[in-house]
Amino acid sequence: MPEAIDPHLADQLADYADLRDVELRKSLEAEHGLFIAEGEKVIRRAVAAGYPVRSVLLTPRWAEPLADLLDPLEGRVHIVDDAVMEGVTGFQVHRGALAAMDRLPLPATGEVLSGRASSPERGAPERGAGRDPGRLPGARPRRILVLEDLVDHGNVGAIFRCAAALGVDAIVLSPRCADPLYRRAVKVSMGAVFAIPYARMDNWYEGLEEIRAAGYRMLALTPDQGATPMDTAEMSDRVALLLGSEGDGLSSRWLREADERVCIPMSPTAMAAGVDSLNVVAAAAIACHGLMRGASTGEARR
Repeated sequence: MPEAIDPHLADQLADYADLRDVELRKSLEAEHGLFIAEGEKVIRRAVAAGYPVRSVLLTPRWAEPLADLLDPLEGRVHIVDDAVMEGVTGFQVHRGALAAMDRLPLPATGEVLSGRASSPERGAPERGAGRDPGRLPGARPRRILVLEDLVDHGNVGAIFRCAAALGVDAIVLSPRCADPLYRRAVKVSMGAVFAIPYARMDNWYEGLEEIRAAGYRMLALTPDQGATPMDTAEMSDRVALLLGSEGDGLSSRWLREADERVCIPMSPTAMAAGVDSLNVVAAAAIACHGLMRGASTGEARR
């Protein structure tokens, strides 16, 4: 059973309270401008990306591996046993270390599309520049993802990981997409949410117009096998791949506004057996691989 928490300690650790209560956490994190990084690797990536550390909560075995990060934090490090950790957070924290981090202002969509927002892990300026996740003028994204209404934090985190691993330059979220900095999204992405620039649209209805105006050819991913196979779709200098929600896929409006509908060809045998689609993360991984065709990271960007 979780250990009862001293009220004074509970006040100090309020940032970590009830981490499994999604609605409470969304409200609390928005109100206080924070997010939670879990595990040594993710915490280090968040710090390297320039996010200020509010405090760290960890069990004793992690004090030495994280010593270089903990030493400058003075009174903001809380070392507790497993029972206290579970009592505060509401579950067993298997990775044993949590950090409450301050959020930084998201860049506007136009900043991301113009290349004025870039991640530190891809060569942005020094830490603490005051924007999320950094600035690097001049490198305009050639291949981007645009996510429409993906509400599962784990799926969003996994798609960020796929995009970052395969070299996608940036991600744009519709207004209703899940928060990439929610703890589960950060955890599933293994910190990849810090490695790729992203922005959130202000207006879903007109959101694609700004992307088109920035010179992107828009491909809409659909399970419809009558669409163009992803590996044969026309790739221009700048391409945006639209991915829809977990259940319904892309809205009819976004499908209409796309320049071309594309699909991942399915096995006829599988189709005959009723397996006619992939889950959104698997589809995103395959589609990202196809999206990068003709977009070598070594090419000069205009």
